[in-house]
Amino acid sequence: MTVWIRRRTEVEIAADPVPEGPLRGLRLAVKDNVDVAGLPTTAGCPDFAYTPAADAPAVAALRAAGAVVVGKTNLDQFATGLVGTRSPYGAVPNALRPEFISGGSSSGSAVAVARGEADIAVGTDTAGSGRIPAALNGIVGIKPTVGVVSTVGVVPACRSYDCVTVFAADLDLANRAMAVMAADAPDRPWPSDIRLAAPPAPVVAVFSELPELDEVWLAAFARTVAALRERGVTIVEIDPAPFLAAARLLYDGALVAERYSAVGEFVDTHPESTDPTVGSIIRAARDLPAHRLVTDLAELERLRGLAMASMAGADALLIPTAPDHPSIAEVAADPVGVNSRLGTYTNFCNLFDLCAVAVPAGTAGAAQFGVSVVARAFEDAVALDIAALVLNRRPPESAWPLATAASTELVVFGAHLRGQPLAFQLDALGARWAGPVRTAPRYRLAALDTTPPKPGVTRLPEGEAGVAVAGERWLLAPAALGRFLSALPAPMQLGAVELEDGSWTTGFGCDAAAAADGKDISEYGDWRVALRAGAVG
Repeated sequence: MTVWIRRRTEVEIAADPVPEGPLRGLRLAVKDNVDVAGLPTTAGCPDFAYTPAADAPAVAALRAAGAVVVGKTNLDQFATGLVGTRSPYGAVPNALRPEFISGGSSSGSAVAVARGEADIAVGTDTAGSGRIPAALNGIVGIKPTVGVVSTVGVVPACRSYDCVTVFAADLDLANRAMAVMAADAPDRPWPSDIRLAAPPAPVVAVFSELPELDEVWLAAFARTVAALRERGVTIVEIDPAPFLAAARLLYDGALVAERYSAVGEFVDTHPESTDPTVGSIIRAARDLPAHRLVTDLAELERLRGLAMASMAGADALLIPTAPDHPSIAEVAADPVGVNSRLGTYTNFCNLFDLCAVAVPAGTAGAAQFGVSVVARAFEDAVALDIAALVLNRRPPESAWPLATAASTELVVFGAHLRGQPLAFQLDALGARWAGPVRTAPRYRLAALDTTPPKPGVTRLPEGEAGVAVAGERWLLAPAALGRFLSALPAPMQLGAVELEDGSWTTGFGCDAAAAADGKDISEYGDWRVALRAGAVG
């Protein structure tokens, strides 16, 4: 039994230059189906091994940010499995209960982090390989939207659905690492109209039934749901049927043909090198007729339509990541059946083009229990924020999609400040609060005669004494800002605003004539302070 396929020596690690960066000095483990220059990539099969000349882009980005590769980790061979036992290098035991499985296929990466042998780890996820091991080892796993982290330099499992993922002991570090990986050129561009944050009081869907969970695991999930309700989350129930039907399609249908396309020729010509269970899955896809694949893709699209319709009005879906925690002996006795059961709540995710964040949520008996927050494509920031709520933590100030998705700043001064009556408009657009700001001391602040009350902020001509006005910075997708501007009522307008550090950004202004008619409250320099002082209205 081994976590590592190739662990680098201290001498090798010391020979690497470590650049300055946000991850400087952090120990990085890399799943051995992802290329690291100069280290063999085996994909869990020694006879398949090759030595790449370059890092996969995801690894290169992490190293450029200062992370230090400490080794390549074990996995279910060819990333085919959710158990962590299908490897000629041996099964990877769970970090906390060695007689139980680690989960797979990113088994070694998750356990390396859980045991403190790495700070962050790269994994991959096609059917749950970056979420199941996170849940069973009590750590965080982020599975991004398909394509927003490059899969170049990754041995494919199912090319259409593969994702590069990250593991860390806590959400903040996972978010930082994912921001670095995503900053590299993605395989798939971000759209201009996405949500960059979850609303303050999100609506979260849960399944009305949870098959495969016993009473102890059901109780663990119920505790998580109850805690979210106490934190202001609205819970709605939806039908799990289309999600679970799609999950079965991944292996029981013709979609498994992608696995044969990836490594089938090697498996056919090297039967002695292939894990028996992995080989049987991949070879079974060889002779599937093309019409079955077309039929299953059409069925998948039908099921996706039903599933997305059921999630209408919800910001995300909360599910148990795994339905139970089998022992290594149980997997040996029924390798296909146990693996299939483990994918109940993960297989559909990439098929439906969803993103997910897996986080620990206590225990179910003696086992680690974890849940996944699943959101629509490109709503990775929404999933991240709700995952923080599950952990009873504040959302990270900077969500990782901001490293690569286009965003536009907006500075607000009055009714759109957090807690003020029009802040909901920004929340509805998926705007992300980015902290307080102050303008340069060149402005006048007036209280306008509007409903609700609003401030008018105007820039004064050269030579006239002004004040610095307190405001807040928000980040929006470009299209969201466009919608916001189109609905902006007179006399409000958006324009260039000078901040106290000399930079310029987009912010709220006001028609000069309307501002002149308003009550001058410049002495307060802050809308909230003026409200508390009774200077408005």
